[in-house]
Amino acid sequence: MRTCLECSEKLVGREDKKFCSDNCRNAYNNKINKDSNNFMRNVNNKLRKNYRILSELNVDGKSKATREKMINKGFDFDFFTNILQTKTGNTYYFLYDQGYRSLDNDYFMLVKKEI
Repeated sequence: MRTCLECSEKLVGREDKKFCSDNCRNAYNNKINKDSNNFMRNVNNKLRKNYRILSELNVDGKSKATREKMINKGFDFDFFTNILQTKTGNTYYFLYDQGYRSLDNDYFMLVKKEI
């Protein structure tokens, strides 16, 4: 006998059915995908905030911003998802598809990867 993965109710219908309702499917997936502890949740929140700030400042896909402007919006330079080192020796720090590179005089070049 097949049962719902969330509530263990008996399943009726398709042979590959895993949940008795959309509510059970959503509840099960929310449990599986939730951040497992406060540290992960805090890091993910900082990454999301940094991403929102870069997206807000870099509407056109390539722009400049000052360190002060980024910090005033709450940007945390310690949190990013990956680093790209170019052949010319430039280092870009990325938050998913939004990136930045340090320029002179506390300016940053903001870029967006085409995905």
